[in-house]
Amino acid sequence: MSKPIHILSIASLAIVTGVISALPGDGGGSSLVIGPDVIVGSVSDIAKYGTVSGVSAYALGTTSCNIGDQIAWWIDTGADDAHHPVIAQNIYRLKNGRMEQVGMSWVKHGFCALDGSLCGTCNSDPYGCDALGVGCSDPYGASLNGSQSYLGPRSQINANTGVFPYPFSAPAAPATVGRRIQVLMADLDPAQNAGAFYFGEGHYITIDDCNAGTDNNNGSFRRITVGAISSGSYTLSLTGGTYMQKYGIHAWKDHGLGIGIPDPSVTIANADVQGDGRFHVASKVTSLGGGQYRYDYAVHNQNSDRCARSFSVPVNPAVIASELYFHGVTHHSGEPFATTAWSSGQSAVAVGWETQSVTQNANANAIRWGTMFNFSFVCNREPVSGTASIGLFKAGAAGDPVSVSVTVPVPSSPANPADLDGNGVIDGADLGALFANWGGTGASDINADGITDGEDLAVLLGNWTV
Repeated sequence: MSKPIHILSIASLAIVTGVISALPGDGGGSSLVIGPDVIVGSVSDIAKYGTVSGVSAYALGTTSCNIGDQIAWWIDTGADDAHHPVIAQNIYRLKNGRMEQVGMSWVKHGFCALDGSLCGTCNSDPYGCDALGVGCSDPYGASLNGSQSYLGPRSQINANTGVFPYPFSAPAAPATVGRRIQVLMADLDPAQNAGAFYFGEGHYITIDDCNAGTDNNNGSFRRITVGAISSGSYTLSLTGGTYMQKYGIHAWKDHGLGIGIPDPSVTIANADVQGDGRFHVASKVTSLGGGQYRYDYAVHNQNSDRCARSFSVPVNPAVIASELYFHGVTHHSGEPFATTAWSSGQSAVAVGWETQSVTQNANANAIRWGTMFNFSFVCNREPVSGTASIGLFKAGAAGDPVSVSVTVPVPSSPANPADLDGNGVIDGADLGALFANWGGTGASDINADGITDGEDLAVLLGNWTV
């Protein structure tokens, strides 16, 4: 698609303003702000491209809408050629009560905004391809969003500011699957994913929204169904409507008990980084029976350039967590980022996961913008409200915090610290646990003086219940 050459600087152009009424849809509402506000009005269609070594490639079509009260620039030539949106595409799977990201693309660089009316009355602007008018929509079909020549690296995008180099630089795209949404066939196989639901997400990053502070509603999702294998890969189809201004992580709550049936046990909280972007943290606690509970957390980096390198949940020393679990999505097509699984463990005060620090490896597997990682463990304590911590990967300005906190369900603490296994009684099992860690720290250090010794033994025997 061609477009006129842009010959004027942004500063020399007048601002075209107007007002758009409330936008319908689950995440809809009037922008009511001064400035542009680009959202995904529709996840429109889906394309597939084939499979290489068990990895299938897809693309999602997206139609954007400007629900703000000023035009949004869409420039890709001339002096301001980097003043246009980029579009990320993601696929998520909801399976066995856990929402995971199973696929992601590079970013499609936008060009030539059209004047559609998907989201309401379109107030056309005088700049043609170079701007999206107030109330107007602009379609990119799946075939265009899957065109490898338009897809650039996510690693070159600052999602908090909307700034990126353009034209982008990148290694040559691998044949068939390069740069497009990549999903393992095993993650789609109905035989291996019985009862699973899938969702596709479009996510726009644009400097105009970042500058106007209207960039927290730039993603929308729609349900995907998995069909038969054709030409070496599963045929995916879109069904139902687009959930506007909601990211894929929100499908966990909206459809957690079945399509269209919300799961009230799923909580979703925002964690905003000072001077930077936003994380979403979704949580669910599932009773496994026999007094055991599974704690599931999903951390989605919406648009934080500082990224995340750790996640920790406070746990009483007497609570023993097991089955620690991690899941991350895989970078591909020559992106520099590692895909190494995070290390995990339990300290005296928390269960936690982490990757390398930025000083150890600037390309470590941090939670980068537009990606979601999962963390889980099992223990025998029912949930209460607590505060989890997201450790940030990159340094901020002087004095900026190095982590952000978010309220989530956490395991409750045993009433008696001498109850080392948390089963409600002080007996031989607790005595055995204490002797097994004699001279050490952790839960067996009942009086928290830094060592498991005779004083802790005295406390335990003084609380003997059996």
